Amino acid sequence: MIHHISIPAENPVKVAHVLSELWNGKVAPFYPYSGSYVVFKLDDRGTLIEIYPLGTELLPGTGDEQVSFAANSRHAAYSATHAAISTVVSEDEIIAIANREGWRALRCSRDGFFDVIEFWVENRVLLELLPPDIVPKYLAFMQPEALQKFLLTVDS
Repeated sequence: MIHHISIPAENPVKVAHVLSELWNGKVAPFYPYSGSYVVFKLDDRGTLIEIYPLGTELLPGTGDEQVSFAANSRHAAYSATHAAISTVVSEDEIIAIANREGWRALRCSRDGFFDVIEFWVENRVLLELLPPDIVPKYLAFMQPEALQKFLLTVDS
């Protein structure tokens, strides 16, 4: 179970508000690092997304120190980091939100196993969105028996 993730954004407050639309969630400043925001789903699992200014790095502490933050002006424009996230809004609403923001979004099949809506936050960060009508097929594929069958097929 992933309870929260973090992503970078050029405009963290704008991204936070857009993502909150996908969940009917809430937005708040994220106090540990200035200019950061957090989107809460307000569910019983504590689901949230932290949005940091582009170039923010999380650094390990030493000894008893916890994580610290730093800004890197030489950051990469893209990353392999992404997440699949269920939404409460429809595919049409997702596409409309993306169009309004000027961000890429399209429905894609993952080799026929399940579909996702590729939602490119600021046209840089990929979120694979699962509106209510495509969640069942995704969950069916992710069941232990189905995954084991898939993995056996891939290994041979």
